[in-house]
Amino acid sequence: MARKIWNWQQKEWPHFSYDEDVLKDLEYKFSQNNGIVFGAFKHVSDSEKDNLLVEILSNEALKTSEIEGEYLDRDSIQSSIKNNLGLSIDKRKVPPAEYGISEMMVDLYRNHDKPLSDKQLFNWHEMLTNGRRDLSDIGRYRTHEDAMQVISGRLDKPTVHFEAPPSSRMNEEMEQFISWFNKTHESEEKSMLPLVRAGVAHLYFVCVHPFEDGNGRIGRAVAEKSISKSMGQPALISLSKTIEANKKAYYESLEANNKSCDITDWLIYFGQTILDAQEDTLKLIDFLIEKAKFFDRFSTLMNERQLKVIKRLFDAGHTGFIGGLSAENYTRIAKTSASTATRDLKDLVDKGMLIKTGQLKNTRYFLNIKRV
Repeated sequence: MARKIWNWQQKEWPHFSYDEDVLKDLEYKFSQNNGIVFGAFKHVSDSEKDNLLVEILSNEALKTSEIEGEYLDRDSIQSSIKNNLGLSIDKRKVPPAEYGISEMMVDLYRNHDKPLSDKQLFNWHEMLTNGRRDLSDIGRYRTHEDAMQVISGRLDKPTVHFEAPPSSRMNEEMEQFISWFNKTHESEEKSMLPLVRAGVAHLYFVCVHPFEDGNGRIGRAVAEKSISKSMGQPALISLSKTIEANKKAYYESLEANNKSCDITDWLIYFGQTILDAQEDTLKLIDFLIEKAKFFDRFSTLMNERQLKVIKRLFDAGHTGFIGGLSAENYTRIAKTSASTATRDLKDLVDKGMLIKTGQLKNTRYFLNIKRV
């Protein structure tokens, strides 16, 4: 008999417990934020709504991969997402990894309201492992006999952070998981709070660890699907982007909650992460509204070089260029001389499009918009 270490070895498994009272403030804030986000969304133009969707899906594709240490090309991901959404027909050749994660994000968005199924999970796994040749089980649950462990450290002396149920139990475990997921989302009573459902769904899934690879990315997609089903529409939140900003806390929280079925601490962490993701989406919406106002006012007052640089600044998103725009940046982006860059930048400042800070080599420029 295996020593009882992990949550799935406990007699309570998979029935998780938690203190609902300490989560009520988070749930109230979640509900409040939903109203604010969707109220703000109504003020975004149709074209900017498409841009918002592409931006959020792109960020999620990039950041859910970066959490796992995989760094992909943003332009390729955006091109693939636009093509999958029917927003463009770009002939760019997209690498397999970028194409696969983009395809998965669009499927998650389009099919957010459908019941979870083995087929959807298998499809996501095939998308994620697009082009892989190193896996035995693609588009199906793992079958290998070796223990599925999350480890770190030296190969000869690894630290085991978690060991998942054996592969022989995958069909049984996943039948149970999918049944739980669908019942808790389709029940007319929906007695489980939305943040709790999403938090349990993510932890439950990654603890089963049903695939040979890709469990974290699919697990985060499952959590987003849960949020969307609770809201009755695509959540459009930057969950993975928010997690990646402090992924150490994410992994520490997962590890701290994989040995017991009492997961109150995990739900507090994950609930706050969802709230932070909502806040990020609200900032992005406000930023897009400010962007539309900016171009309505200034688009005819810029030459081609200036327009190219200003668009590049907006492409950096609401967080902006790290450290601001320098004259050297301008020269490189506009492909122009230093003297022309100086004149262009002075003109942009004089017309109220940019704000200038610092002096000499420390001079930096920022978009003159309401900071969000």
